[in-house]
Formats: sequence, structure tokens, C-alpha cells
Amino acid sequence: MKTEQKLWTKEGGWSNTSATKIEETPQLVFMFGNRALLEEGRLFKDVQGFYPKSHIVTGSTAGEILDTHVRSGSIALTAIFFEKTELRFAQSDINNYEESYDVGKKLAKEVLGDNLVHVMVFSDGLRVNGTQLVNGFNDTIPAKIAVTGGLVGDEADFKKTLVGLDNSGKEGNVVAIGFYGTSLEVGYGSKGGWDPFGLERVITKSKNNILYELDGRPALALYKEYLGELAKGLPSTGLLFPLRLRLKNKEGEIEVVRTILGINETDQSVTFAGDMPEGASATLMKANFERLIDGASQAGGMGTESLKSGRAELAILISCVGRKLVLKERVEEELEAVRAEIGTVATITGFYSYGELSPVTPTEKQCELHNQTMTITTFLEK
Repeated sequence: MKTEQKLWTKEGGWSNTSATKIEETPQLVFMFGNRALLEEGRLFKDVQGFYPKSHIVTGSTAGEILDTHVRSGSIALTAIFFEKTELRFAQSDINNYEESYDVGKKLAKEVLGDNLVHVMVFSDGLRVNGTQLVNGFNDTIPAKIAVTGGLVGDEADFKKTLVGLDNSGKEGNVVAIGFYGTSLEVGYGSKGGWDPFGLERVITKSKNNILYELDGRPALALYKEYLGELAKGLPSTGLLFPLRLRLKNKEGEIEVVRTILGINETDQSVTFAGDMPEGASATLMKANFERLIDGASQAGGMGTESLKSGRAELAILISCVGRKLVLKERVEEELEAVRAEIGTVATITGFYSYGELSPVTPTEKQCELHNQTMTITTFLEK
């Protein structure tokens, strides 16, 4: 595997950030960047000029990750040449939450093939029900194949998100990448680091990813009660106070975290990035700086656990926008914690997201939607 990286900033334009250059044609180029810059399209044409024969996957972000640096208003570019691995790409439009499961199944079928070893998914962050999208993949992809990825972002604005395959990106798009071959090892890890507070409550009324009642009380009213003055900034301030759910999947009870996408004053409901099943236990969470950074470190350790042949060569980091808002000027500490775990060799890229996709542990394969986590996918060609 060979990689090279470039960075675009308003101040400096394009710059090479890698010590080496790929002489071969990379099969895959990740272009993660500010939504307005992608929408404009001019910089995508530059990237096509750099890599005219490569597949380019674009995604808008709530912050761009390149090595151990976090930026906003930039373009983070990573080109990858796989020496022994084949790739297959698929994309589909998603117009509303209700289509999420079917889109997941459709894309999963399109990337199924002999020697499939891993699937990565990059999805619109606002029109999708992440839980149902993941269920579509889980019900179609063989159980031995893991799925990872994320829901792209739009800073903390929640207005419009873009995903593209060989274009600068569009709303309501989902892209899947299948990786094939016996020479590729893939690891993954996902950890949070938030502390529970308040009572554990039961979801008493919900529909898909819309939460209406907790313990029989209107969900929005309860959220406002806990947030106090911060409630004026909803839904964005809700990123600082996600909900932890206790759920059951095929492998037993798991814990996942859900974050707010929107609120409805009329019916006092709160819309989340994934399903909020009735009967599930829910607890509000709040930030703990040191535990957030420790969670990123643990995710890095999990991401290398499955790699038997050596250190990772490539790491895709997808961390939740809520973590960035909490950590503020300390945000790069979580990237440095990951770097300390995965080693100095790996090329690091990624973005801050509206949701993360990964199995709960490195020993599981069933993908789950997460929020407020650092989620890492690592690659090594042996």
C-alpha cells in the first residue's frame, strides 16, 4: 500500500503534506472538506486533474482530519494505491429516513463478491436513519464481513451534507466501497468516553429515530429541563448531552450513544441519528475531557488489535462533531492519542461526523450506528 496526502487552505492553496509521492495510479482518493468548498466544485476539478484515472470519494465534514491536525474550511486529500487489493464502488440516493433500510440492502448487494473482506460506507448525515441503513447492510452482507464508516457533517450547522463518488458531492447520497483480496487486513475500534448523569429512563413513546416520551414525559421538555440555559441553543447544544441506550443485538446487550439531529416544538419530540426503540433504557451523558481523550486512545488500540501482520499503514478516523465542540482547543489531543496507539507509520485521514459506523468491539462483525465516539478503521496489506 502506498499513500500520499495534500491539503488545501484558503491561505496557502494546495500543498503536499507527504514525504513521498505515488508513482502508480491510486484506486481511491478521499476528499474530505468544507461543504461550501465542495458545493462550489472548483477544487474538485483540481483533484480530478491530480488523479484523472482514480475514483474520488467526497464528503462534507464538521472538521477535516489530516495526520494529527484538525481544520475547518479546508480540503483534506488522501490518495491510496493498493498493491494487492481490489475495490468496488456503489452509490445510491436517499430522499428520506424511510428509505434507509432499502438503500443499505441495495448497496450491500452491489458490493458483494468473491473474496470480499470489508465494506466502508459514507452517508448523507441528515436525511438518513443510520440504524436502518446499517440494518440493511447487516441483513445482506455475510456475518463474517464487517462494515465501518460514517455519516458526513456540515460543521455544527445541520443544514446540508454532501457525499459523492467521482463528483463534488450531493445531498442525499450514500457511497459504499468493497475491499477484496486475501492480502488485506482490516481493524476497527469505536469508543466514547462520556459520563452518565441523571436517572436512567425508559423510552415510552417513539417512532424509528423520533423520540416522543421518556418515562411518559415529553422528550423535548425533559431535555430542556436538564440543559437549563443551554436549551436556548437546541438542537446544536444537544450535541453536548447525548443519550446512552441499552440495546440487544444478535450478540447480546450492547450500549450505544445517540445524538440529536433536530427538535420539534409542536409535538415536543427530538429526532436522533438512529433508532430510539420503545422499551430501551436511556441515560443522559455529559463530557469528561480526560475520558474523551482516553476513549480515543482505546479506539486506536482496538483498531490495531485485529492486525496480525504488523502496524497499520492507513487509518480512517471518524469522530463525532459533539466531541469537537466539547474538546475545543484540545481536540487534537484525541488524534495524538490515536497516533500513540497505532504507531508512526500509518497515514491518518478522516473527518468529524454526524454519526459513526462500526461493530462495538474488534471481535464482533455486526455493525452498529454510534454517536459521540472516535471510530477508527485501519488497513494493512501483507
